Amino acid sequence: MTREQIETILKTSGAKTDKEGGYALPEGSNLTLHLAHDGANIALQKVESVRFDGELLFARSAKQTVAVVAQDVFAVALEGASGQPARRPAGFL
Repeated sequence: MTREQIETILKTSGAKTDKEGGYALPEGSNLTLHLAHDGANIALQKVESVRFDGELLFARSAKQTVAVVAQDVFAVALEGASGQPARRPAGFL
């Protein structure tokens, strides 16, 4: 995905610009970033804010901040967007 595509998704979710120039999701919301690179894939869960620096995307959760290349993101899953509380189906943490 491009930075512009990711920013559009974040704005749609109600994310606001924070003091660091990133996007902070509304209280009770989080997102999962799905990434792939050279055949390997990973999902970064419970992301609370996202900040861009050039081609890098910094995804921050309650426990860590991870830097990835924005173009490696191929999907974004939103939970609790648009004022709805985040929901976890049975069997998922």
